Amino acid sequence: MSHCISPPHLDVSDRRTAIVSSRERLRLPEISLGIVCPMANEGDDAVRFTQAVLQQCADFRRVQFFAVFDSATTDHSFERMRAFAWSEPRVSVIWAAEDRCAVDAYIRGYREALHAGCDWILEIDAGFSHQPQQIPQFFSKMREGYDCVFGSRFMKGGRISESSLERYFISRMGTVLTNVLLGTRLHDMTSGFELFSRHALEMVLDRGIVSRGHFFQTEIKVYCRHLRITEVPIHYKAASPRLRMSLLKDAFCQLWRLYRSGSARTL
Repeated sequence: MSHCISPPHLDVSDRRTAIVSSRERLRLPEISLGIVCPMANEGDDAVRFTQAVLQQCADFRRVQFFAVFDSATTDHSFERMRAFAWSEPRVSVIWAAEDRCAVDAYIRGYREALHAGCDWILEIDAGFSHQPQQIPQFFSKMREGYDCVFGSRFMKGGRISESSLERYFISRMGTVLTNVLLGTRLHDMTSGFELFSRHALEMVLDRGIVSRGHFFQTEIKVYCRHLRITEVPIHYKAASPRLRMSLLKDAFCQLWRLYRSGSARTL
């Protein structure tokens, strides 16, 4: 049976009290960690990245890395990871041909981690766009009693490199607009480098992720706004492709849906 950080019968305020009161005895060797990492066309970096991530997660009772591939993969990275998993029991390689978009891959990974009994779930992008050496700061913050720790490119100490000016502007303006309309207070509402407690991620999935585009990261953060959350600075390093108009339309539609539904006030 996995170690349960917060009893599911407690309400949010009770869970916060229970977590904070036990922070001194919260030790990584008592915790099971799941790592969710959608992959596609990673080439030779797939195994190298996985090894770098696992190296930062050695102190947990149990670690399981869930690499989720779908039909967008056209190179040899799936076969490379599957061969690597034969010698590395901490790696689970998942082929999800039914996925229709990247969001499906993330959700599949979330569910696999919860099904495996993981207490904490770390989400990280492959290809070294997120830096594995920055992972320990997420664990340090989580041990202080937080429900979620979000990576931020826009807080002090965070930065972006090798990304288009268009993508930078959209991420910044998306954060500002979401904070104004929905009353959130994070520096970065669109980052995908984050750590969840089990009960926080279960709450998100029970609520349901509607967006089929990049906005789903914002949607998750809105759902978590009344939990005990914090941010840590990250360095995002990736050349971002041009955003399609359909993705921008999805983002505006989902933002308006959350605003009209009063999610920011009722969650």
